[in-house]
Amino acid sequence: MVRKLEDSVECLPGVGPKKTIALNKLGINTIEDLLTYYPFRYDNLAAKSLSEISEQEKVTIKGTVASEPTLIRFGRKKNRLNFRLIVENQVILVTFFNQPYLKEKVQLGNDIAIYGRYNIKRQSFTGMKIIPAGQSNDFKGVYRASKEIKANQIEKLIKLAFDEYEYLLNDIVPLSLRNKYRLETRKQMIHDMHFPQNKKQADLARRSAIFEEFFRFQIGLQFLKKEDKKNSGLSIKYDNEKLKKFIESLPFELTNAQKHVVNEICFNLRQPEKMNRLLQGDVGSGKTIVAAIAMYAVVTAGYQAALMVPTEILAQQHAEKLAKLFMPLGINVGLMTSTTTSKVVQKRELLKQLKNNTIQIVVGTHALIQNEVEFAKLGLVITDEQHRFGVNQRKLLREKGTNPDVLAMTATPIPRTLAITSYGEMDVSIINELPSGRKAIDTKWIRKKQLNEALSFIRQQLDEGAQAYVVSPLIEESEMMDLQNAEEVFEKLKKYFGEQYRIGLLHGKLKPAEKENIMKKFVKHEYDILVSTTVIEVGVDVPNASVMMILDADRFGLAQLHQLRGRVGRGSRKSYCFLVADPTGDYGKERMKTMVDTLDGFVIAQRDLELRGPGDVLGTAQAGLPEFKVGDPVRDLKILQIAQQEAARIINDPNLKEKDENFELLKFLKRKINWNNNLD
Repeated sequence: MVRKLEDSVECLPGVGPKKTIALNKLGINTIEDLLTYYPFRYDNLAAKSLSEISEQEKVTIKGTVASEPTLIRFGRKKNRLNFRLIVENQVILVTFFNQPYLKEKVQLGNDIAIYGRYNIKRQSFTGMKIIPAGQSNDFKGVYRASKEIKANQIEKLIKLAFDEYEYLLNDIVPLSLRNKYRLETRKQMIHDMHFPQNKKQADLARRSAIFEEFFRFQIGLQFLKKEDKKNSGLSIKYDNEKLKKFIESLPFELTNAQKHVVNEICFNLRQPEKMNRLLQGDVGSGKTIVAAIAMYAVVTAGYQAALMVPTEILAQQHAEKLAKLFMPLGINVGLMTSTTTSKVVQKRELLKQLKNNTIQIVVGTHALIQNEVEFAKLGLVITDEQHRFGVNQRKLLREKGTNPDVLAMTATPIPRTLAITSYGEMDVSIINELPSGRKAIDTKWIRKKQLNEALSFIRQQLDEGAQAYVVSPLIEESEMMDLQNAEEVFEKLKKYFGEQYRIGLLHGKLKPAEKENIMKKFVKHEYDILVSTTVIEVGVDVPNASVMMILDADRFGLAQLHQLRGRVGRGSRKSYCFLVADPTGDYGKERMKTMVDTLDGFVIAQRDLELRGPGDVLGTAQAGLPEFKVGDPVRDLKILQIAQQEAARIINDPNLKEKDENFELLKFLKRKINWNNNLD
């Protein structure tokens, strides 16, 4: 039989249908999955002297059984095994919970080694496992297991797989890199991850595994980035003088960060390679004007630009602002949403103007990707809040032109760590300063018992003509509970404010048209207060809304709280945000304190990342984040950055294919990315 690392685990002796299903549930489908199913920690099972042990330390002790073991049952499936052990002339009470089968292994007068936790004050020991006599290795990996398959069974299968498949473990990381960073071969690394002799050996194997994991991921991203740039883009020769005059005519000066980003984008536009750039900017940092400058640049070269946004009301706001900005320059701005396309005559005229280039800039929702939409000369595609669109939707918009340049914008600040992993195939631009004159939002963390004081303050603001958002408590993964919470808050506020103020209710169960209608009413000040679930997280400008209250704020992620807070502070009024929360632990208090201490979205995003981990910050599926087995993008940022730099250098090496050390790497690319044997 020809063996491959892609073989199913069923190929191993003793692995039948039941065991296969159990392994599959743990994400172990192939031999390679099994070999890279690494221990999540290591236990040092070498016995210690009692004098060396700290209070509550996990440790192995050796002694002689001094009493018959007794099994005490209490409750269903609950039991306690007790016996006494003589260790270094001391008598210690040993207890095992819910492991009745160990009674047979404890014999009066026998020597025994036990791993567990030692309580010095009580001279007692809570056992976790009995160490088999004659075990050769005291440093043991601990594996995540399940009811269907035990950790020791997984360990045995790994040993079996390694013995039979080790000759197939070839090195994707080139020899020069392994020498440079003192990394183990893949075969040695996998062996030492599972069967190390000591901590030093395990640490070296883990460092090698982290680098290999990041390198495999980054080499794929860098390859795709190079392939994307090989698809010849448009060399857009914009009119530099006109662009300078346009920027000078703006009623404000660009921040240094905006100027830097404009230069990056304009440089890309002139290059023959296709631009694929992510523009990150905090709420209110001025991304839209940067996008407008880019759109104007392509129009001066005779091209068209399309801006796709997630909601109809946002599309209307962008279209109105751009039309006002470009009207003196004779540039026509079109609006395409489900409302405009529902009017046959209006839609027909719009399509005609796009096709004959009398509309140079179009703003729209996903209506832009309908089949009948054709552009005369599409040069630039921009998506706002790009994570709100699926990959296919973004692809369909790009295909409306011939390799147009692509600019994706997001107001969700992404730390450098996540930008490397989730957007590694894109160039990243960051606007990390706010325009001068933008008012700070006064953020206060209050307890629930102070709620009436905050509501009284909101009443004062409403009396002065302001508007307010009240965000109902979040129930993770339960839209129905979110709705019930929002309705309950809505009724309580109606009771509190009486007939004096008009209150609207917005939630995820409403149809898109209903949501749009409620937001339009709030924009027009037909509502004074808008009670909402998190659907307002990414939304429209309501300059008159100057108060935000978030209930049970400790249930939200920091990045999400920052996005919600960004709904206010958009007009001339002084703005406020109340975080209502009673967190019990230090973790919750730290998060509330972070929100009060800073308005910098990038600082908050990094803190959120450190506290919650990458999957929770953006949502793994939404962010397109890989699930690394050993590497942690936050903890191991330095290794991640090195892996990215080395992967980019290797992929862009003109002698890539000629170097013998890259043989396995090229095989990996061909296998994993459907490479067609062409890296020129």
